[in-house]
Amino acid sequence: MKIGVSSCLLGNMCRYDGAGSKDKYIMNILGNYFELVSYCPEADVFGTPRESISLKEFDDGIKVFTNFTKEDVTEKLESSVENLTQKMSNDDLCGFILKSKSPSCGMERVKVYQGLNSINEKKGVGVFTKSIMQKYPDLPIEEEGRLLDPWLKENFLMQVFAYKDLMVFLETNPSIKELVKFHTSYKYLIYAKSQEFYKTLGQIVANQNKQDIETILAKYKDGFTKAIAIKGNRNKTYNVILHIFGYFKKDLSKDEKELIISSFDEYKDGIIPLIAVTKILNLLVTRFDEKYLKTQKFLNPYPKELALRSDVKAYK
Repeated sequence: MKIGVSSCLLGNMCRYDGAGSKDKYIMNILGNYFELVSYCPEADVFGTPRESISLKEFDDGIKVFTNFTKEDVTEKLESSVENLTQKMSNDDLCGFILKSKSPSCGMERVKVYQGLNSINEKKGVGVFTKSIMQKYPDLPIEEEGRLLDPWLKENFLMQVFAYKDLMVFLETNPSIKELVKFHTSYKYLIYAKSQEFYKTLGQIVANQNKQDIETILAKYKDGFTKAIAIKGNRNKTYNVILHIFGYFKKDLSKDEKELIISSFDEYKDGIIPLIAVTKILNLLVTRFDEKYLKTQKFLNPYPKELALRSDVKAYK
């Protein structure tokens, strides 16, 4: 699996001042699960070290200027961005992590100056990031700074693994029957994101209008990628937990049910992390050999070693 990463976050000395901005989580943790593909639109065209740049807003739109010589380098940077976004189509990426606040790579709240004066607002999007969003609207993207938030981190990496799973599945030229099987495996994960999208995807898979498989797969891809981009929350997740637990109500004693449900409530109240609850559910799935639930991605959406569900702050 490949993830695109702003080059400076990998420790490459490509920033305007000749330094890097190595991110230990990306390098030391995510590097164990993904091939990290380096991108830097600025160094590719301006070299390193170089003048820093800023986004400047004029009546005819936002442009890019160097901060010392005040040179308009918009076209140069846009040319580099075009080359890199074309490269992305060949790199088979399943996600992208960008450098925050950067005029080329920032995802949000990038400083935009009013003309050539010093007045600015944190309202911009980096030139490279804007191009990625336009050309690859379904691709999971996030900033390295936002990955410090356990909730955003869990949502992003869940999205990355689900996105890759879908892309690999679609490459097999699946039949409707195989699509039904894939959709079924994501039932509760999608349900935890959006009941509306769950219903919509179910209607696509049902194919009551007997559309051709290519049309169905295209519609499913669009709906699935939109669904997994929705950030989950504690209440929706709790609802899914209760749905799954419903498979075992007849198999457990009253005392067992009360003890387990109390654990679910502790998760809902933010006392214990989700991993404690899914451990219970996986134990029940194994104990009672519930084959349908063994296929559910919700219970095991990514490698457990990432420990994304081990923090109570991973759900809000």
